[in-house]
Amino acid sequence: MIVRQFLHTDPVGASYLLGCGGKASGAVIDPIGPIAPYLEAAEQTGMKILYVIDTHVHADHISTGRELAAASGGKYVLHDSAEVAFDYHAVAEGDVLELGNVTLTVMHTPGHTPEHISLLVTDRTRTNEPWFVVTGHTLMVGDLGRTELASSAEEGARNLFASAQRLKSLPDHLEVLPGAFSGSVCGRKLSGKPSSTIGFERRFNTAFAIENEDDFIAAMVADIPPPPPGAAQTRALNAGRS
Repeated sequence: MIVRQFLHTDPVGASYLLGCGGKASGAVIDPIGPIAPYLEAAEQTGMKILYVIDTHVHADHISTGRELAAASGGKYVLHDSAEVAFDYHAVAEGDVLELGNVTLTVMHTPGHTPEHISLLVTDRTRTNEPWFVVTGHTLMVGDLGRTELASSAEEGARNLFASAQRLKSLPDHLEVLPGAFSGSVCGRKLSGKPSSTIGFERRFNTAFAIENEDDFIAAMVADIPPPPPGAAQTRALNAGRS
């Protein structure tokens, strides 16, 4: 297993290169900014980029996912419900992306956006059980993602509650690698620490800890962070509609 985390500050976000060094098979998740660092890291670790995955159609930054996929020869991946104006490699709940001895199992975790996915990552040289989960903007360290793009704030919060309950069903020891950290507008109480565990967040993440659906919805719609400037235009551009 090889994992490289890329932390960005303008805009704030986290990207990942991960995969199997032994089988020279890798993936990049949620790339932000110039594609050269990802290509260089893949070359340095001896991995070919087979997949470039966006956990959702982003509204806070311009994704370079399609550009990176074209440059690397990898497949550009989104959930099959993504409303975009270009062809892509569609995945759905339970699909598995193979990276040599490493697998990425797709979880559909809507709420932040309808098409949002998380990825359960397993290194089969260690165990057949997942080692960590890449959660994008659904579960972050200290908070859950801002709800957006549903027909109502309540619907988005209800979807996010269901996604949070699914993530809470995962083992406490599972590591959480989020798509954002403190400074991002996608959450309210985000930590500057860019990783955690399911168990720690279950105990100390105020939003994630709420067990009652009505209480959760009330909390999430009471103080929705404003979207970043130009969010609608950015999402349209990332969807190939601008």
